[in-house]
Amino acid sequence: MTSPDNRTMFEQEALPHLDAVYRVALRLAGNETQAEDLTQETMLKAFRAWHQFRPGTNVRAWLLTILRNTFINEYRKARRTAPEVDVHAVEPFTVFEDVQETDPEGRFFDQIVDDEILKAIDKLPEEFREALVLSDLEGLSYAEIAEVAGVPVGTVKSRIFRARQALQRQLYAYAVEMGYIRRRVGS
Repeated sequence: MTSPDNRTMFEQEALPHLDAVYRVALRLAGNETQAEDLTQETMLKAFRAWHQFRPGTNVRAWLLTILRNTFINEYRKARRTAPEVDVHAVEPFTVFEDVQETDPEGRFFDQIVDDEILKAIDKLPEEFREALVLSDLEGLSYAEIAEVAGVPVGTVKSRIFRARQALQRQLYAYAVEMGYIRRRVGS
């Protein structure tokens, strides 16, 4: 049974992150109905386990860890298997050379996130999509993502790098069409 103090602390500490949980759930689940269910299940589990939360630690990372584990345990089995991508086939260069030097950390995408980009993100392999969403859309650090995903920081960096490369390839024509970049000579 949760005490009134625990409920108040949960409401003050955890509920402000509800939108972030939903945004990540939407990217993981792929549709609004599943994202809403996943968010609700995550928050219910977090509320029930609130006594295990260590005050002073990152509540958002804790909630996203619960979200990720809930997704893996309950939703991944029900989803169709995403097509596998040969990570070695990802080209070792960026197609956005104009942006690369002024924007090495992918901030470019912060300026142009719209439906086309979200669709492209949804097409990424799950582990790439998860790392990219947590980094570029939710602003978590590499260490926080590593904690949420249960992988080393180097793996997080690799997944984000490969996700960004895949997005750049998928979105090159769109970026040219929208005027975000100029078409490369010979393209």
